[in-house]
Amino acid sequence: MDFFSLHEDIKRFFQEDLGSGDVTSQAIFAPEDMGQATFRAKDAFICAGMQIAAEVFKCRIGALSYQAVADGLRVEPGQEVFSCRGPVLELLQAERVALNIVQRLCGIATLTHHFVRQVADLPVRITDTRKTTPGLRMLEKYAVRVGGGHNHRLNLADGVMIKDNHIAACGSIAAAVERVRQFAPHTLKIEVETETLAQVKECLAARVDIIMLDNMSIAAMTEAVQYIAGQALVEASGGVTLENVRQVAETGVDIISIGALTHSAPASDISMELTT
Repeated sequence: MDFFSLHEDIKRFFQEDLGSGDVTSQAIFAPEDMGQATFRAKDAFICAGMQIAAEVFKCRIGALSYQAVADGLRVEPGQEVFSCRGPVLELLQAERVALNIVQRLCGIATLTHHFVRQVADLPVRITDTRKTTPGLRMLEKYAVRVGGGHNHRLNLADGVMIKDNHIAACGSIAAAVERVRQFAPHTLKIEVETETLAQVKECLAARVDIIMLDNMSIAAMTEAVQYIAGQALVEASGGVTLENVRQVAETGVDIISIGALTHSAPASDISMELTT
């Protein structure tokens, strides 16, 4: 976690939510009024991001004493997951920003956990994609790791991914790979997206490091994995659900990337209770 970037992000979140101030709370509470804020789970989920919630409150309060459930633990409905004490005005101004973050992260960690559990006994990695909420990528990818998954590229500079549009522009996989090798540093692995066995064969001829099998049927993936036979890492992507992820893993792929981990995870239900 890059806490410098996190603190800059939190400042932006407050600018968005506070505007010129919390008119309602400022009318009701005095600056010296103190209170206790408690986050309580309203459904079961994998906990993720409570330390980040603490950073949100610290941005309003400063030094902070808090209690929180550790990331990665399962919590049940009604369970207390976070609590801290401070000025009521600051607690209420931080409430929505902190809840928005932890509800989102717990939801992602929980969905990831469900996928990972489906293939836990198989030698395959569940990874995320770049299909994240703008401005929240670092946090959302952190939640994937909390849920037991792994991260794909953080950004476009993290690795080479030759996709259908690149191939179309260059005319062939071989031409695209050759251009990349002339441009990219040798430290970056080269991955190519394929849709057919013919393209898989082109990738092997071009000696790429990772071959993505995109939106292939189970039968086609099985055939491709057998043909590749360990000559490159194999990633499956596209159309992966909780219902079919085990079938995909059983084809023998090394990696299964799932955009839904971040773009479709339902937020966990968490409420804040204030006592004075």
